[in-house]
Amino acid sequence: MKNNKGIDVLDFARRLREKHHLVIDPGYGKIRGQTFRLSNMGDETERNCFAFAGVPRRCSVGKLIASSPKLRMPAIEASKLTKIYRTYRKERGLWGAVKGLGWRRYDETRAADQVTFQIEEGEFVGFLGPNGAGKTTVLKMLSGLLNPTSGEARVLGFVPWERRNEMKRQFSLLMGQKNALWWDLPAQESLELNRAIYGIDRERFKKVVDGLSELLEVRDKMNVMVRELSLGERMKMELIAALIHEPRVLFLDEPTIGLDVVSQKRVREFLRIYNEEHRIVTLLTSHYMQDIEELCHRVLVIDHGKIFFDGPLAEIVDRFSGYKILSLTFETEGTRDLSAFGEIIEQTPVSVQLKVPRAKVTETCRQLLEACDVSDINVQEVPVEDVIRQLFGETHEDRPGSGVLAAEAAPVS
Repeated sequence: MKNNKGIDVLDFARRLREKHHLVIDPGYGKIRGQTFRLSNMGDETERNCFAFAGVPRRCSVGKLIASSPKLRMPAIEASKLTKIYRTYRKERGLWGAVKGLGWRRYDETRAADQVTFQIEEGEFVGFLGPNGAGKTTVLKMLSGLLNPTSGEARVLGFVPWERRNEMKRQFSLLMGQKNALWWDLPAQESLELNRAIYGIDRERFKKVVDGLSELLEVRDKMNVMVRELSLGERMKMELIAALIHEPRVLFLDEPTIGLDVVSQKRVREFLRIYNEEHRIVTLLTSHYMQDIEELCHRVLVIDHGKIFFDGPLAEIVDRFSGYKILSLTFETEGTRDLSAFGEIIEQTPVSVQLKVPRAKVTETCRQLLEACDVSDINVQEVPVEDVIRQLFGETHEDRPGSGVLAAEAAPVS
């Protein structure tokens, strides 16, 4: 693919991306609608690198990027990404098996349905949803493990399911329920194998592994057989294995599943520090809300394969919760009937917690202060975990079919 000056656009964009860690869509001689051409790939400047309005004819790459934000694309971009699984519905008994030899009915399950989102470089995004919602399917498509039925996606400018080596060297997928390390080898030897696969220089490899093992506090466990490590220690080793080639994108599928409270906290702290220091794009799925609350400023919520929320975590409560929690403490003990003010969540002789509609919070507080000897009052949001649990319960009631569609009967070919 060449532009009107005879320059190989794809090759140039690839070289510039690798050299300066840019995410560029080469297109057909254009970047986001702006024509470019190549003159020189010098160390100090990229002279005459791009020719478009508002950018000096000779400028450094830094100035070029600053003057044209259009050069940067989202690190991850999915557009109408859909994955449909087609499974054979067998009829019961021997006769059902015989019929299936010539004529079959199929069920179609939309594991991902028109999934669309963008993630910028350095973002730490939570991916929420109940079991079977489509989270892992989306991660696998973005990692290139699954081909979508339809739709488009780009990770660092690459189409994931093309499985190009340039992309494989720049991302990692860590699945909490899958082992990447060899069970009967010490962790150090498994990491050495990964070093050889990625072609990492030994000096760089040692520096990265020493730094990660120190941060995760597992340096003394490096020569222990993986099968002899505790679950928490094993997950820490899996994290090191996922990061030894210093990827720019990290997909995490329930990395804290099954870990004790202390190990969960340590893993969360490590992920937060690593993201801040390396500006790595991280997409995290987890059923532990504490993981999401401590790490993610933005969340995607998916159910039945569809994304129905994309925004700040706190906004979920504002958007989907119609209530607030009033906590009152009284000056004297006594029996009080406060059911007229809201739903009683918890009550003692000197305190009560009420669930009150958001629109009535101010008026209810005024009425309670007038009617009772209140010594302290506190207004809180409903816990985000309760909101999400309620939200998923409502969507399952609204769509009981669980995303399964019956396909027409078809002859076996």
